[in-house]
Amino acid sequence: MKSHNIIEVRDLSVCYRTYRSKRKTLRESAIRTLLKRDERVEVHALRNVSFEVAKGQCLGVVGRNGAGKSTLCLILSRIMDPTSGTIDVRGNVSALLSLGAGFQTDLTGADNIELNCAFLGLTPSEVREQFDSIVDFSGLEETVGQPVRTYSAGMRARLAFSIAQSIQPEVLVIDELMGVGDEDFKQKSTARMKELIAASQALIVVSHQMETIRSLCDRVVWLEKGELQANGEVDEVVERYLAAANEPR
Repeated sequence: MKSHNIIEVRDLSVCYRTYRSKRKTLRESAIRTLLKRDERVEVHALRNVSFEVAKGQCLGVVGRNGAGKSTLCLILSRIMDPTSGTIDVRGNVSALLSLGAGFQTDLTGADNIELNCAFLGLTPSEVREQFDSIVDFSGLEETVGQPVRTYSAGMRARLAFSIAQSIQPEVLVIDELMGVGDEDFKQKSTARMKELIAASQALIVVSHQMETIRSLCDRVVWLEKGELQANGEVDEVVERYLAAANEPR
């Protein structure tokens, strides 16, 4: 890995094996398998994707639904292994891949702060030190004692983001989180991301919100059906992507 790069991805591919027909029951699946009446097909979520992220850089990832963006996030977060290719990530990674997916909805917001901070590797004393600042950043002081199941999607996103930003990882991967919440929180979270970047940390942002991509990112990669269409300057790649997205499929 080059000394100035935090992430290097080379010829990354992910291939799933599935069946052409839709199997609704276990019995149907067994019969089709035994009689060899089904055809196995390969689905390429990513195919030969390569890019680099330098120290202190923010990379945006754009593409239509099914382009492979979330699969890429799973690999960058070390949750999934690629079928082929290599990925080198220097430093610890924190990921926000869905809005509060790790929350226990019957527990309070406060309980979930403690639980999720523990999952992220903080000690009990570190959680206590960070607790008030997490609540303050989220703006949920009045509802932090209520069960998370009573929270709106925006409130859960604010809480999830507030927890993740508190641990200051070297690499932060965010999948469709920045476009939620009210305008004040969007501005606050964007400013916080810029602070993390300035502190020589790398950021990967996946978003359909082009204003988010333009405000945060130094470079953009555009994925389409698992393949890399472009990797370059923000305005150039965004304009190409928007032009293609507006074309009929």
